[in-house]
Amino acid sequence: MKVGIIGGAGYTGGELLRLLANHPDAEIVAVTSRRFIGKPISTVHPHLSEILDLSFDEFSTSDVAKRSDIVFMAVPHKAAMSYVPDLLAQNIKVVDLSADYRLVPEIYESTYMTTHTDRDRIATYGLPELHRAEIKRSNLVANPGCFSTGAILTAAPLVKAAKAERIVFDSKTGISGAGMVPSEVTHYPNIAENAVPYKVTNHRHLPEIKQELKLLGTCKIDFTPHIIPSVRGILTTAHIFVRDTITSEEVAGLYEEMYASEPFIRVRDTMPSLSVVRGSNFCDIGCFEIEDGRVVVISAIDNLTKGASGQAIQNMNIMFGLDERSGLWSPGRTP
Repeated sequence: MKVGIIGGAGYTGGELLRLLANHPDAEIVAVTSRRFIGKPISTVHPHLSEILDLSFDEFSTSDVAKRSDIVFMAVPHKAAMSYVPDLLAQNIKVVDLSADYRLVPEIYESTYMTTHTDRDRIATYGLPELHRAEIKRSNLVANPGCFSTGAILTAAPLVKAAKAERIVFDSKTGISGAGMVPSEVTHYPNIAENAVPYKVTNHRHLPEIKQELKLLGTCKIDFTPHIIPSVRGILTTAHIFVRDTITSEEVAGLYEEMYASEPFIRVRDTMPSLSVVRGSNFCDIGCFEIEDGRVVVISAIDNLTKGASGQAIQNMNIMFGLDERSGLWSPGRTP
C-alpha cells in the first residue's frame, strides 16, 4: 500500500512514521507539513534519522491522492473536513486522527464550537474491538480519541452484560497528549512532581465515550482527566457501580470472554502499568476489585499508539484485509 500523511510534523504524525517505517506492506509516499516544507523529516523527528529518507512537502490534496492508496489525516480538529471530501471523491481510503468525523454533526458542533462543513458524510468509528466488520467495509474511519479508547475498552464488557448502572472514569495522561506546542500547563516547572486535573466535567472526549457505550447498554457516565509528569501513556480507573451482586471472578470472566480473540487487548491478573505498554499498541486491562457494589477496573494504553497512531494503522490493516497485527506486533518499552 502507498501511504500519504497529511500533517506529519506533530507527535501523532511522528508516531505514524515510526510505525509505518517497519510495516511490511506499507510504503510512505507523501508527508505534508506547511511549517516545514522542504525540510527532511529527521529535522522534526530526529529519531527517524537514517530510517526514513523523506522530506516534508506541501502537496495538494489531489497530488497526495494520486500517489496514495490510503491517507492518514494527522491535522488539528476542524481542519480534516476540508480535505476528506476531495480524497474520498478520488477513491482514496482515509483514516482521520482528528475528531471531525467521530461524532454526529450536532454533537460535534456543540463540543468543538465550530460549524461542520461535511455534515452528510457518515464515517465508521475506528475502535476495532467494537466495529471491526464496519471498518473492513469503510472508506472513511474516524480514529477514536485517546481517552475515549482507554475508557470504552475498560468498561465495555460490563456495560454489554447489562451490569453497569453508573461509571466514573478517572484518567491520567502523559504530557504528549497535549501536543508539541508548549503551554503554561506543559511547562516543566508546572507539571513536574505535579498532577493537573482539567476539563473536570466537560472534556471533549466525553461525548465519544457516551456515544459508544450507549451502543452496548444504558448507564450514567462521568469522566475526569488529569495530566501527570509522564511523557506517554493513559492510565484509566473505571469505578463501575453495578446493578446486581457480582464476584471478581465473574467480572474477569466477562472481560476474558469479550476480548478472547482481540490481538491487542490483554486481560491481566496483575495491575496494568504504563511502562509495560509504552510504545506498543496493547491495551492492558486488570484489577477487577469489588467493594460495596463498586467494581474497579483499570486499563493502560500508550496515548500515541493504541490511543492514536497505532490504532490508526490497526484500522488501515483491517480496511485492506491484512493481518491486524502487521507493523504493530511488538512489545512495550519497559522500563
